[in-house]
Amino acid sequence: MSCSRGLLVLLLAGLFGLAAYVRLAPDDPARWHVALAEIAGEAEAVSPVIRQVPGGAVAFLPAADPAAALARLAEVAEASPRTRRLAGSLDEGRITWIARSQLIGFPDYISAETTDRGLRIWSRQRYGRGDLGVNLRRLTDWLGRM
Repeated sequence: MSCSRGLLVLLLAGLFGLAAYVRLAPDDPARWHVALAEIAGEAEAVSPVIRQVPGGAVAFLPAADPAAALARLAEVAEASPRTRRLAGSLDEGRITWIARSQLIGFPDYISAETTDRGLRIWSRQRYGRGDLGVNLRRLTDWLGRM
């Protein structure tokens, strides 16, 4: 019985340590708040383009007023649960947010940047290989709320 209890305590301590590391690891704006690459299909887009990519999702939102689109996206993002701004501003034309999962607090980084034709957005995970479509669903939701 005591061996099982010891293993359980060890397992719980490991999970607690993982959760603490994930939640307390510093967020480096220089790593996450970066210029975004052109998105495939962006040049001819007349409606939003959203694609899943390894580790996340990308989107392009054509907009007559890209600065206004970024301002609206900022309102939507900052009203989302467990989401806060990491870096950037409307004046800069680029903003990066951190959204955390509910249970453990895994961080995803979402960057949006104005272009001449609209708004580029990249939502990506920090840890792991696959995000189970979380970033694609987030972008679809945020664009739907704009």
